[in-house]
Amino acid sequence: MLTVAIVGKPNVGKSTLFNRIIKKNKSIIDDLPGVTRDRIYAKATWLTKDFYLIDTGGLTQNNFDFKQQIETQVSFAIEESNIIIFLVSSKDGINTDDLYVAKLLKKNKNKKIIIVSNKSESAQVNEAEFYKLGFGKPIFISSSHGIGIGDLLDKIVSYDTGNIKDSESYKFCIIGRPNVGKSSLVNAILNKERVIVSDIAGTTRDAIDTDFKKDNNLYTIIDTAGIKRKGKIGIGVDKYAFIRVEQSIHRSNLIVVLLDGSQEFNEQDEIIAGLAYKANIPCIIAVNKWDLVSKNEFTMREMEKKIKAKFQFLSWAPIVFFSAKENKRISTLFDNILNIQENATKKFSSKVLTEVIARAQMLNNPPSFKTGRIKINYVTQVNGQIPTFVLFCNNPNYLHFSYARYLENEIREKFGLNNVPITLYFKKKTEDLRKGKDFDYE
Repeated sequence: MLTVAIVGKPNVGKSTLFNRIIKKNKSIIDDLPGVTRDRIYAKATWLTKDFYLIDTGGLTQNNFDFKQQIETQVSFAIEESNIIIFLVSSKDGINTDDLYVAKLLKKNKNKKIIIVSNKSESAQVNEAEFYKLGFGKPIFISSSHGIGIGDLLDKIVSYDTGNIKDSESYKFCIIGRPNVGKSSLVNAILNKERVIVSDIAGTTRDAIDTDFKKDNNLYTIIDTAGIKRKGKIGIGVDKYAFIRVEQSIHRSNLIVVLLDGSQEFNEQDEIIAGLAYKANIPCIIAVNKWDLVSKNEFTMREMEKKIKAKFQFLSWAPIVFFSAKENKRISTLFDNILNIQENATKKFSSKVLTEVIARAQMLNNPPSFKTGRIKINYVTQVNGQIPTFVLFCNNPNYLHFSYARYLENEIREKFGLNNVPITLYFKKKTEDLRKGKDFDYE
C-alpha cells in the first residue's frame, strides 16, 4: 500500500490538509507553530484505492525546543513513504524555511515528490516562484476550502500499482498521566524511536496510531497524550488532546492503563482508570519503571494487592510489570493481550449457560427484593465486543445488585472469564427472542 508523507515548514496547513484527506479531525490544528511534534498516521481512500497518510511537524532552519526530535520524526516519515507532499503556502510565498525543506528533500532521490501550494484561494500566485524549488509544476489547493484536493488525490493514486488491503488489526490504546512512559513503551514495542521521548511532561499531545505485526498478529498501537487533572486542562491544545484520548478509547479493542511503579499511585490514576472502566472493554493495568523499584521476592505480590485495593472497579483486569526504558518484561503485556483476545471471543451454548445459572440458583437462592424473588429460566449469549449474556427471568425488578454480582462471578469462574469485563442483561421471559431487537443473537 502507498504511504504518503506531508512535509513542510510550520504553519503551511499540513494538519488541515491531513484532516481534509482522511475526512476526520485527527491531527490537532492550532495557530501555534510546532503543535504537531510527532508523526501522525491514518488510512485514507480515494477512488477505491487505500493509502497511508502521515502528518509531520514543521521544519525550519531556526533553532527551537524539540527541533532535533521533530527532524528525526520527519526523517522517519520520509523513509517510510513512497510519496512526499512538499507543502508550501501561496499566501506566504517562498522563504528560507521552504528552501531549507527543499534541500533536505533533494537528498531523497528515490522518492516521488509532489510540490503543493496551499492557501491559494485568494492569494495572487506567482507560479514561477515555486519552480525555483526544483520539483516541477505545483498543484494549487486550499485545504480549508477543499479547492484542488481532488486533483492532488488523483495524482497520488496514479502512482499506485497495486492495492493490498490489510486485515483488521487489534487496536489497543495506552492511557496514563503525563510522564509515566507511554511513548517509551511504544518505542520499546516497535524497537525504534516512533514517538518523541522527553522528561518534560506533555511531550505527546496527539493520539498516534502505528500498525505493526508481532508473532504473525496484526496490531494497531495508539499512544495518547498524558491526561492531566481536570482543573489543569485549558481551553487550547490540552483540551483537544484530552478529546483525542477519549476518541482513542472509543475506537480501541483494549486499553492499557499505564502506571508509574516508582511513584505512589494517586487520585489522577484512579480517574484515568475510571475512563477505562466506563468504556467497558478489556483492560490491562501495566506498571512501568519497574527497574526503578527496590525489590525483594514479595514486592510484586504486595504491589498487586495495593493496585487491586485502589482499583477495585477493575478487579478483573490483569496486572503486568515491566520497564519500557530497559525493554524488560514487555512480552508479559502481549501474553495477556493474546489471552484476553481468546477469552473475549469465547462462545457458549444457551443450554450450558442455562444449566450453570440454574445450578447457581439452587446452591444460593435469590433473596426477596421489592416484594418478589427473581427466577431465571433461560440464558443466552449475544454478540458483543465483550462476553455479553441475556438472562430471561420473571421480573428484573426483583434482582438485587448483590445477586447480580454473584451470578456474574459464577459465569466468570465456570467459563474462565476472569480477565475481561462481562455484561449481563436481565429481561422478562415474556420478552422472547422475537422481541429482543436490542441484541444480535447467535
